[in-house]
Amino acid sequence: MPGKTIAEKILSEKSGTDARAGDMVVARVDLAFAQDGTGPLAVRQIEKLGLDRVANPSSTIFFFDHAAPSPRKELSDDHIFMREFSARTGALVSEVGEGVCHQLVAEERAAPGMLIVGADSHTCTAGAFGAFATGMGSTDVAVAMATGKTWFRIPESFRIVLSGNFQKGVYAKDLILHIIGDIGADGADYKALEFSGNIKALDMESRLTVSNMAVEAGAKAGLFPSDEITKAYLAERGRGELFREIYPDPDAVYEKTLEYDLSKIEPTVSKPHTVDNTALAKELSDVRIHQVFIGTCTNGRLSDLRVAAEILRGKKVAPGVRLIIGPASREVYLRAMSEGILAALVRAGGLVLPPGCGPCVGVHQGVLGKGEVVLSTQNRNFVGRMGNPEGFIYLSSPATAAASALTGRITDPREVMK
Repeated sequence: MPGKTIAEKILSEKSGTDARAGDMVVARVDLAFAQDGTGPLAVRQIEKLGLDRVANPSSTIFFFDHAAPSPRKELSDDHIFMREFSARTGALVSEVGEGVCHQLVAEERAAPGMLIVGADSHTCTAGAFGAFATGMGSTDVAVAMATGKTWFRIPESFRIVLSGNFQKGVYAKDLILHIIGDIGADGADYKALEFSGNIKALDMESRLTVSNMAVEAGAKAGLFPSDEITKAYLAERGRGELFREIYPDPDAVYEKTLEYDLSKIEPTVSKPHTVDNTALAKELSDVRIHQVFIGTCTNGRLSDLRVAAEILRGKKVAPGVRLIIGPASREVYLRAMSEGILAALVRAGGLVLPPGCGPCVGVHQGVLGKGEVVLSTQNRNFVGRMGNPEGFIYLSSPATAAASALTGRITDPREVMK
């Protein structure tokens, strides 16, 4: 028999079977979570099963991040509903202000070889650790919470081989936007994207960005093998004992292999209204912008805010441009504050939001006006995504976003980083 991919290895282990792509398995789940947009439905589904418990309370989490703090009484009532369920069952609550679920899972929970399910499509972020992490519907996650396991079809895998190193001004976000532009928004439906080659060119936070957006190509998961970079990140966070080696077998079978030379990637932007509608930043210099948002589970980490501050420090955003900053977690917020990053961004004209999703889903704080254009570091630009179907969302790296805030138009960051 041929060897196995990372996805096949993890799901074989968790199901106790010799699983291969295409097989159906029932697998033990290490972590199940929902956020305040999907959690109420998950709780109601558990109650429909006639249960008022969860199988593993210490590995079941409800995150309050999408409406944090709540902008409407109905959402506040949902928060109460989830708090009460958690109090009865022992499930954990991540309160308003702690941060975005995917960032907190990375900071506090994820480790190589884990099986993680979340009622949020960007749960795949934790694949950066060599975990099989995937988003599922609220009903499937409810089953995982209630029973400690759920079903999977083992996905086929695409092997993505990286070589070379990024140019100055080019980052992981540019890479994943470029890949999605190549593959297409549905080009990897229910596949696992497995990254290999010169992955040492990407630090842990860069890998989180790449894995986060795997789903924007339709993928079930975005997986990196674990290595010394993974090990160092876990050790720094006091979880070093959770490190284990997770990597594909040399003779693993892949449905497709794609190769990318990082040195040839340029600052890339997704244009409205699909993520795969990509162009180079330098080709969009005639696009005027009204708002810039730097944050979210994709690019609200400390390294992202550092890059933005380096570009904006001592300067001012262009007249007519609103600059919104959203740290992805309380820890990121505090560290950015202590390093003077937030001060530099505020002096440049920025507004800092509480840790959370902020404008990304259009619930509150940064909703676009009719005809307005935003350049955002988030992961989706669908019609109405930021609260107004008559707004226009472009996606970019934090560097491109910061450079564009200075000029008032979409700008290749290499122009201002010379």
